Amino acid sequence: MQRYNLIRNGSIYAVKNLKLFSYTYAFNVCSNRKTVNNMSYSAKIGPSILSSDLSCLGSECVRMMECGADYLHLDVMDGHFVPNITFGHPMVECLRKTVGQDPFFDMHMMVSRPEQWVKPMAAAGASQYTFHLETTTNPGNLIKEIRESGMKVGLAIKPGTTVEELAPWANHIDMALVMTVEPGFGGQKFMEDMMPKVTWLRNQFPSLDIEVDGGVGPDSIHKCAEAGANMIVSGSAVIGSDDPRSVIALLRTVVAEAIQKRSLDR
Repeated sequence: MQRYNLIRNGSIYAVKNLKLFSYTYAFNVCSNRKTVNNMSYSAKIGPSILSSDLSCLGSECVRMMECGADYLHLDVMDGHFVPNITFGHPMVECLRKTVGQDPFFDMHMMVSRPEQWVKPMAAAGASQYTFHLETTTNPGNLIKEIRESGMKVGLAIKPGTTVEELAPWANHIDMALVMTVEPGFGGQKFMEDMMPKVTWLRNQFPSLDIEVDGGVGPDSIHKCAEAGANMIVSGSAVIGSDDPRSVIALLRTVVAEAIQKRSLDR
């Protein structure tokens, strides 16, 4: 059985007997009794289910939630925006029936016409609809339509898209997704040069949920956490592990420690 130990700042955190936990910014600092600027976000780990055994996707989703996942990341590809094809809203509907209403479904819509699938995905049970900025000329209308359909809004950018292009919409969305690989393929190498985008977003929009996706695992999580990401998508590093529960806990611990440190430094 594979175990990971986190060594940070001279301390060793053993990943055992795991329980869900998170740190938030909405707390009183005991030393001066001042509340930190209404900032509240937590460490959340979302396994990318596309890395699982697709012949038993429902049971794999249940397994990931039982291993401590905070949400499930579902990659939808249409063969146009990206070369590959995965699944659509009928599969999402089946998964929702299998896992129940509680798990949070983060839909990563790698499709060329994201407006086409808003209502079908909402009806199927999607929790958050994350579309790519590169696919629309009118993000405002799409954001409005997603909210009216009862879902949260995520906005993603590819590695070649500047973070400044996302900035005008940051106050209108629930989450920003910074891709750390080119979308459309699993198993790619983590792109560390995307971290300045995450840092910029965290500095400019302190309360925004910021997600990273692509090549993220125990070897790259420190970079993501220190840059300011709090929502972590991890595929093969979690699902392919002999002990996904320990890996999920490790990723969450690193991010939670970074969040706590950032709050104390303010």
